[in-house]
Amino acid sequence: MSSNPVAVTVASLMPRAKEELTELVAFKSVADFDQFPREESEAAARWIADALTAEGFQDVALLDTPDGTQSVYGFLPGPEGAKTVLLYAHYDVQPPLDEAGWTTPPFELTERDGRWYGRGAADCKGGVIMHLLALRALKANGGVPVHVKIIVEGSEEQGTGGLERYAEEHPDLLTADTVVIGDAGNFRAGLPTVTTTLRGMTLVRVRIDTLEGNLHSGQFGGAAPDALAALVRVLDSLRAEDGSTTVDGLTGDSVWQGIHYDEEQFRKDAKVLDGVQLIGSGTVADRIWARPAVTVLGIDCPPVVGATPSVQASARALLSLRVPPGVDAAKATELLRAHVESHTPWGARVTVEQIGQGQAFRADPASPAYQAMADAMAVAYPGEEMQYAGQGGSIPLCNTLAALYPKAEILLIGLSEPEAQIHAVNESVSPDELERLSVAEALFLRNYAGGVA
Repeated sequence: MSSNPVAVTVASLMPRAKEELTELVAFKSVADFDQFPREESEAAARWIADALTAEGFQDVALLDTPDGTQSVYGFLPGPEGAKTVLLYAHYDVQPPLDEAGWTTPPFELTERDGRWYGRGAADCKGGVIMHLLALRALKANGGVPVHVKIIVEGSEEQGTGGLERYAEEHPDLLTADTVVIGDAGNFRAGLPTVTTTLRGMTLVRVRIDTLEGNLHSGQFGGAAPDALAALVRVLDSLRAEDGSTTVDGLTGDSVWQGIHYDEEQFRKDAKVLDGVQLIGSGTVADRIWARPAVTVLGIDCPPVVGATPSVQASARALLSLRVPPGVDAAKATELLRAHVESHTPWGARVTVEQIGQGQAFRADPASPAYQAMADAMAVAYPGEEMQYAGQGGSIPLCNTLAALYPKAEILLIGLSEPEAQIHAVNESVSPDELERLSVAEALFLRNYAGGVA
């Protein structure tokens, strides 16, 4: 790290940052209250509210959003006449999945091989700490030169849209000249990157019913329609032979124009097993940033252990469809629904229930805020030029903010580089990335205010 005073201050704050991230990761703040206690999420929200209050934020509030979760808001006043910057992160996390697959407990931040492991360490509790580090570094070096609003969401991973609807109902709350979304990541560790596009998403639950109840497979199998077999047929119809997503009426031939993603590097990043082919066509960047992608997130059916010789009367699946910029998520949802209904065999009864939805996003990298960030990144990452990349994931709030505040500039940075393995077992964050991106954010705020790095 450079001898820049802000960088020196951030380096000195890293032990405190680790302690705070340890506390924050310990909350099992999965916003699926059928699986995880609501109290865990509420405790995480209070922790963040207390941290903002301790930093001098005003109007700190726990916002009850329409989906039954809480977002945390605060306002830190800057000099009179200064610009306003909104900082975003989220404290809810994905479930830990198979806890037995974690080398160390998922809700205990653990240092190993130069990284800090724990669910949410990168996505996105580390983003909360990044914002705090940047502001503390500025306060120690002349003060924060802009008005700062901060919003930390409690249900981003669920895609239930609580904060989006709250923002629409309170349009003055999050007004800002620029928004920094701290929920993206560098293209690779050590390469400063801003994300300029996000795929949108729709989440649907499919249920197929064929019988009034399960039947003995020996007595009825061969003629009785099997709901699980029907579901398998439907799911198979969503992919072409090469694995490309095939939803009737949804185009999948767009081309990515930005940074190239080497196929061998992708195989390494994705930890693809030897001999297993990648799916889809086009470049890797085309497939993960510019084209739709369907994923079967879960299936309700009997487990192998304890299964009985039965023809299944009902079966369910949870499907995620990622849609690229330029495709309306609501239209994609209807196309997916129609596809599932038309490909359900044997006259089986099918229902498609929408669970969540978010629009795709495209930023304007020619805006002044991007130059301010590029200059900041050049200091935080000496010798590296800031890159522009896409992201296959979705942050639905981005489009809501773009619609509410069309003049605001929106930048996406964050800690979710490939080694972080967000949403998977053994998620981790690089403390070097946390340190450098905190420096970059602090210097960006100074640059954007019209100061010097």
